[in-house]
Amino acid sequence: MSTLVAYEDSESEDESNDQKGSVVVQEESCRQGDEQARVTPNPERTELDYHQHMSEKDNRSLQKKSCLPAPQQKMFGLQTLPFMLPSVPTNSKRPSTVPSGVRPYIPKRQRLVTCGEKEDNPTQRVHNKDGQILSEVSSQVKLHLSQKPAAAAGIPRRLLLNVEGHQGPVNTVQWCPVPQRSHLLLSASMDKTFKVWDGVESGRCLRVYTCHSGAVRDACWTPCGRQLLTGSFDGTAVVTDVETGLQTVKSDNQFKVMCVASHPSNSEVFLCGGYSSLVKAWDSRCCKVVKVYKAGIQQTLDILFLRGGLDLITSSDCVSRDSADRTLIAWDFQTTARVSNQIYHERYTCPSLALHPQEDSFVAQTNGNYMAVFSSQRPYRMNKRRRYEGHKVEGYAVQCEFSQDGTILASGSSTGLAHFYDYHNARLLHTLQAHSQPCLCVSQHSVLPATAATCDWAGAIKVWH
Repeated sequence: MSTLVAYEDSESEDESNDQKGSVVVQEESCRQGDEQARVTPNPERTELDYHQHMSEKDNRSLQKKSCLPAPQQKMFGLQTLPFMLPSVPTNSKRPSTVPSGVRPYIPKRQRLVTCGEKEDNPTQRVHNKDGQILSEVSSQVKLHLSQKPAAAAGIPRRLLLNVEGHQGPVNTVQWCPVPQRSHLLLSASMDKTFKVWDGVESGRCLRVYTCHSGAVRDACWTPCGRQLLTGSFDGTAVVTDVETGLQTVKSDNQFKVMCVASHPSNSEVFLCGGYSSLVKAWDSRCCKVVKVYKAGIQQTLDILFLRGGLDLITSSDCVSRDSADRTLIAWDFQTTARVSNQIYHERYTCPSLALHPQEDSFVAQTNGNYMAVFSSQRPYRMNKRRRYEGHKVEGYAVQCEFSQDGTILASGSSTGLAHFYDYHNARLLHTLQAHSQPCLCVSQHSVLPATAATCDWAGAIKVWH
């Protein structure tokens, strides 16, 4: 290899030593090589085999020459030992350097290794595997797609799947809103990841998304079911493609994001709130802030779009003396004007909000260990005769959710229980011992009857039926 590296220097030395007889030796070696090739051809030493991976233009230019160039004759030892050309071993290694203007030869073994490395690329394997996430439809979901939403209502009582894949508390779980893909379950965790699971049949993790450098506080599906919207303590909100795992939009809010919400009728717009007095509305097409909602609060706990997306409700953590007029704030989405801040008059913070799918009402989870119901029409009055009690919140971000038909209201509890209420009479229907750690979320399936997913502070996810 040293002689190949010092190729030009060795050429100058050989020419200085054999300058007078170089032409005679070259003609003698070429003539002996041609006679030897006619008598006993050796296919591995032919010029055509040596240049088999070169372009046709290079081959034609080489065939016009009567013999090999002088540099190549030196590499094969034709100048000094022309009589040893027939005895050169056929399996000798070829030089790695070639004359200028000629593409280098790549051995077949090296080409195979390179191709194998490309095929074994883990990123490519994940992409090919995850390209089938949205195309697959669960056989169990197919059986219930033709049924009415009322048929899906019910109380889950037995454990179907026990999923353990997160290394930190799971803040939320949510089924895909598209009925054909409702077997997909989204989870967001404090371990800086969010995942998509097969929550109906196998319980396996279909994709892990690592788009954030901080804890993922909130996550939700976009209305089309092809993208995921997540907010993190790293100050960013990210829109991620479910299939490829690529970041479509990444917005820097300059504060820790506690909650995100996608506009119900315009999927290109989403809102972010957190450790700030501002709630920012982003347009994913230009990745710019298009609206800002400002109030005299410390942080926003949850955001809820009302029906049609014309108004929205934000929940804050106001605990000051006059916090009763700022705990829940109603906003006009277009003008960013405050419609009302006299909605909830009790001095409890509301960590989560949920909109009724059929009626003009919404509920607020409160740290007073009950859920309050409000009208979703102005002036958003609270129903003082109906409240849902029996569970404990105790400072945890315990979420609540309606069933698809709106007859059942489910909530987690800091004691690890999952509670199911009759929405119309506020009666407790069933209590499920779901976890030993605080149960942060109960998500009811929109298609499968009596099916729900729960998550807890220890990082466990369970599916009940």
